Amino acid sequence: MLLSSAVQNLLAEEGTAINCGRSFKMFSRRIAAARPLRTSLPRQTALIPQRCASQAAAPSGPGYPQLTDIEDPGMNGGYINPPRVKRQFRDPNADWWDKQERRNYGEPVHEDNDILGMFSPEEYTHQKPGIAGLQLGAFVVAVLGLCTVVGVMYPDKQSVPREFEGGLERELGGPTAVRARAAGDPL
Repeated sequence: MLLSSAVQNLLAEEGTAINCGRSFKMFSRRIAAARPLRTSLPRQTALIPQRCASQAAAPSGPGYPQLTDIEDPGMNGGYINPPRVKRQFRDPNADWWDKQERRNYGEPVHEDNDILGMFSPEEYTHQKPGIAGLQLGAFVVAVLGLCTVVGVMYPDKQSVPREFEGGLERELGGPTAVRARAAGDPL
């Protein structure tokens, strides 16, 4: 890699020779000198008073509007609240600007939008509470009735297994067959 003659002369006057392959090139003594990094960073002690002074002199904005209870019944700073209607109950087939939230562009958002929006829990409107209680009671009665029927009809296991005289050796096929429980056999 060839350097221009002006750069080579400058490096030769100020620099140090460094071997880079076939030729010697000169580096500036300022670059080659090892100095701690702290000396090259500006001191920041002078910046702290300036920062504090700029914060102290910050201009205050216009004050919060002081509205009476008649002017602002919702105590929300005069914000115009639309009617409190869950987006779930809006027409899903209407031509909304935001189809998912069922909302038009520029429409004011209710201050309780987190509760009234589409991502809030869905309001259960499928059945009235009385009908739901009746269905729950019918389910409990059906399960308890089934348990009663099974308990009455299902045969119980005997608490003591039956014993047979001689273990039914002859009836089950002779001395080589697996015999039934005989009197005196361990449980």
